[in-house]
Amino acid sequence: MSSSVRPVVLVLLSAVCFGSTGTAVALGAPEAPPLAVGAARIALGGALLAAVAAGPLLRRGALPALSLPPRLLGVVAVGALGVVAYQPLFFAGTRSSGVAVGTVVALGSAPLVTGLLAWLLTGARPGRRWAAATAVAVAGLVALAAGSGASGGATPLGLAASVGAGASYAVYTLAVKRLLDAGWSSLGSVGAVFGLAALLSLPVLAVTGAPAGAGGLAAVLWLGVVTTAVAYALFSAGLRHLAAPTVATLTLAEPLTATLLGLVVLGEHLGALQTAALLLIATGLAVLAAPARRRTGVPA
Repeated sequence: MSSSVRPVVLVLLSAVCFGSTGTAVALGAPEAPPLAVGAARIALGGALLAAVAAGPLLRRGALPALSLPPRLLGVVAVGALGVVAYQPLFFAGTRSSGVAVGTVVALGSAPLVTGLLAWLLTGARPGRRWAAATAVAVAGLVALAAGSGASGGATPLGLAASVGAGASYAVYTLAVKRLLDAGWSSLGSVGAVFGLAALLSLPVLAVTGAPAGAGGLAAVLWLGVVTTAVAYALFSAGLRHLAAPTVATLTLAEPLTATLLGLVVLGEHLGALQTAALLLIATGLAVLAAPARRRTGVPA
């Protein structure tokens, strides 16, 4: 596998892990309050990521994070707030507008917000390839939302919550990218952000309680280990070598995965419009996943 393709594969694998979230909850904890599921997910997964990242530092007796410049500590805090905010906003959007519509709006808005925020904060204007791939993929997401929501309308408040979730995800992406650019390791960056997010999630978990029963425990374990610890470790490793807008577009594979799992595992059905939408999303991802020709002065 070439060095240019490997980061793309890592991010796509992380998106596949992310995409299993809804199916895991539907199978293991369908009656659990969404806020409780989200808090348990971040508390467990964030603690795991923080522990793995801190292990080597503790063995060396070094905790450089304690002497970091305040600006980078602020970046960690902003990233953690993005992680924590994503959970209630995402679940509020899916509860109000439906799982399919809420998910595709949240994930569809993330690449656009990420690209725009990166442009405003760093002056890094997204390239034409990103714009084209994102436009095609987001068009697919809009069509998927329209087809999925044909039997039930999305509410303005629900759509606003989903867009807020997409913005929260964009904030997390840019925060971790900033830490990586400052010389942090992939695992160290995501471990610090999610470790703080886990601490911030504990009060929420204390109020809501964790999902009960064997199914609830299995769902929380899957969400914490696979869709958080493993997924974000893969995500941050790919993010180191890719632009944040590109990564955000690649993670549109998440709703694609979620829809396919719904078909195969949960027995859901797709109409013609939804099938066409999936093809559009796959096309947008393929544009970014294909190795780019190196041309001096032209951003990919």
